[in-house]
Amino acid sequence: MLGRITNLFPLWALLFSLLAYWQPALFVDLKTQIVPLLTIIMLAMGLTLRPRNFIDVVNNKRAIGLGLVLQFSVMPLAALLISLLLGFDAELTVGMVLVGSVAGGTSSNVMCYLAKGDVALSITMTALSTLLGVIITPLLVQLLAGKSVDVPVLDMLLSLVKIVLVPVVIGVVLNSWLHALTEKLEPVLPLISMAAIVLIIAIVVALNAGQFATIGPIVALAVILHNGIGITAGYWVSRLLGFDERICRTVAFEVGLQNSGLATALAMKFFTPASAVAGTLFSVWHNLSGSLLAGLWAKRPLSPVTRDVDQTVVKES
Repeated sequence: MLGRITNLFPLWALLFSLLAYWQPALFVDLKTQIVPLLTIIMLAMGLTLRPRNFIDVVNNKRAIGLGLVLQFSVMPLAALLISLLLGFDAELTVGMVLVGSVAGGTSSNVMCYLAKGDVALSITMTALSTLLGVIITPLLVQLLAGKSVDVPVLDMLLSLVKIVLVPVVIGVVLNSWLHALTEKLEPVLPLISMAAIVLIIAIVVALNAGQFATIGPIVALAVILHNGIGITAGYWVSRLLGFDERICRTVAFEVGLQNSGLATALAMKFFTPASAVAGTLFSVWHNLSGSLLAGLWAKRPLSPVTRDVDQTVVKES
């Protein structure tokens, strides 16, 4: 039952977005809850991880290295180029760059599972990009958007430590020490994360309800292009380097599906509601596109490695 509810995440996101658009008063006053909600999501992610997930880096350093390089190069640069191409102002540009500069989203783990990818590898890559993002995200935003927007790098860095690093570490520690308890909570954690993300989306939609008619369509186009570039680059670069189909699918989701909830929270905390529009629309779209692609790939057989390379597939935990 819980799995069915969680699998309908794109539908809940869409329904609550529409509700927030037509009845913004229901959600506007909850804007101070965005950061606490995101902290809950990060804690839930940490509760699914154990130290051994990070040990997998040793066995799969090529695949993980590729994913991280693409994550923090293709996505932020594509966000900036799309913003310039579509003539975005400073607020919308920083929102797009934020989406491109954050770590991979936890939904990539779910999509990877549905698409018969390498789940352990997906979890490890998401965890590592999340931890690295604490330092890399504010620096990328400063580098790419700092010319047009005053980016509070130090404040953003400290905020990421509190919002991301601390709850993830707490979750990992609790999962290691109290695994018998956290294992019982695992079926509920995706539902909690989904509810928190949906509520964040609804709050941001409500705060931007008056602007969606003018900026919504063009930002939606940017988000669709951005997501498509990430998934395509992740898959085909992996393919060209000779990784097998499971890893190609995994890298595609890790690169293309961003932690847009974090981007939204950072935009609301440090910039303007308009800057959070990209993260909001990305939250809805990447789950729709990811679900569709996962369903398509799940029906296709896993093809063999394209050429002989030195790689080790992560053992699923």
